[in-house]
Amino acid sequence: MTEPRLLAEAERASLPMLILRSGCGGVLMGLANLVPGISGGTMLLAAGVYPAFIEAIAEVTRFRPRVRHFVLLGTVALAACLAILFLAGPTKELVVERRWVMYSLFIGLTLGGLPLVWRLVVPATPAVWGGAAFGFALMVVMALAPGAGTGSSGPEYGWLFLSGVAGASAMILPGVSGGYLLLLLGQYVAILSGIDALKSGLLEGGGTDALAAGLRVVIPVGLGVVLGIAVVSNLIEVALERFAKATLGVLLGLLLGAVVGLWPFQESVRPTPGDLYEGEALTASAIEALDPEDWPLERFSPSPGQAAASVGLVLLGLLGTTAIGRLGQAGHGSGAGDPASPGASG
Repeated sequence: MTEPRLLAEAERASLPMLILRSGCGGVLMGLANLVPGISGGTMLLAAGVYPAFIEAIAEVTRFRPRVRHFVLLGTVALAACLAILFLAGPTKELVVERRWVMYSLFIGLTLGGLPLVWRLVVPATPAVWGGAAFGFALMVVMALAPGAGTGSSGPEYGWLFLSGVAGASAMILPGVSGGYLLLLLGQYVAILSGIDALKSGLLEGGGTDALAAGLRVVIPVGLGVVLGIAVVSNLIEVALERFAKATLGVLLGLLLGAVVGLWPFQESVRPTPGDLYEGEALTASAIEALDPEDWPLERFSPSPGQAAASVGLVLLGLLGTTAIGRLGQAGHGSGAGDPASPGASG
């Protein structure tokens, strides 16, 4: 059976190692959900805790938790929340101002999850290749779909709740970017701004107005996240148990296809009067009031130095997630690579 194989490595890890890997995965997951194009589920795969994470959520929602489930989920959630709270503003600025640098790094981080997924897939079957083709095609369609970000741009509660559900689903589906789905729903900037306002109200003396503005965004999004995680994690666990090869193939395709939407050499371009934004022609005064985050993106030809630096950043990201994945090998016995080895209990 593939399901015990998926969980064996996480089950064999000692509790301190599980906390370390879960903390690394949680931080990267939080960062991933701030950035369009990179998947939180991919980062959990890179940290080597993804199958155990899915199982833990499913068991908790079925009221069959164990201590290890609470440790894993609590560590991932705390690390992800802290990363989102403290890094939402800086990450947003870096993506807007140094997009090619950040996207190059994200490509490497994403590709670093491929060996981990492939190790779970082998030996590949027709179901794997069919699932991979479907997952890859789905991500390509999403990446090339016109009108990303043309949904409701204001902090409307229904849209925010739906964004939370979508973001949570992407959070635990490797290859599917939560940030990208938020762009498609038109809520990316509103949610990051709400998180920044909440941090200002709580930690930076922004006052009750900033706190209230943040809570108006965070509460409906948070409710959507809880529902999305509970539902999707149970669906994934059932799919992994009953259709393991096809499901893993889809995950592999999603992971490969995620890179399509991360072409690094694109930049924000200031719009000109008459350009359309949310269906309306922009005036000079409207352009002045428009945040650079909302400027349209255009591709550009990189200089030789930028191209070389981009390759280096891709390799750096690849090495980063590879190193995190290798954390899982620490503390394993000589049978760590044996799929038949029994998982530890408790």
